[in-house]
Amino acid sequence: MVIVDDHAAIAAGVRSWCSQAVPPIELVDAGDRLADVWTGPGAAADVVIFDLELVPRRPDFGELRRLVDNGRRVIVYSQHTDDATAIKCVDLGALAYLTKREGPDHLVPAIRAAARGEPYTAPSLSGALIADDAPGRPRLSQRETEVLRAWFVASSKELVAAKLNITVKTVDTYIARVRVKYANVGRAARTKSELVGRALDDGLITLAELNETAT
Repeated sequence: MVIVDDHAAIAAGVRSWCSQAVPPIELVDAGDRLADVWTGPGAAADVVIFDLELVPRRPDFGELRRLVDNGRRVIVYSQHTDDATAIKCVDLGALAYLTKREGPDHLVPAIRAAARGEPYTAPSLSGALIADDAPGRPRLSQRETEVLRAWFVASSKELVAAKLNITVKTVDTYIARVRVKYANVGRAARTKSELVGRALDDGLITLAELNETAT
């Protein structure tokens, strides 16, 4: 695991929590050096703990998106307590959003979950999700989105399974979950083409990506 945070005290605290966890969690401290997430020991870390605001008053949503798009499993650990920031980070693909008021009781389980590719909902995020009033948008996990995108550009579920190193049954399970979530918000998608339409509407994939695959 690698942490990117410009406050040495925060990084030291997280290192202490990780060393006391059972089993202990190995931590690479990148300080405020984003480059260290992409090179050296940080590049091999299975989880990135990301301070959203390395530059004061400039939350770096772009870097969060870059990390997620490159398959990194990200926990945003931030001083921002507003619901809008939390929701945006989750929408961009963070597996967890924790405020720096939330200590090891939540950060350590979030790290364990992220290492498995699973989301973790801390109390601050739970409140933000309850308050989220965006209509008609199912909340897909990062893995659900990943499987869905892979399926859209593949000719078979077998190819998706091979690409993501999972079984075809697991692919079916993720797609079924996505269908249920869309149905629950009143936007049923019973066919692949209908799901593609929903995903285009919600920005999960672009026409350019679909066209590039078709050519």
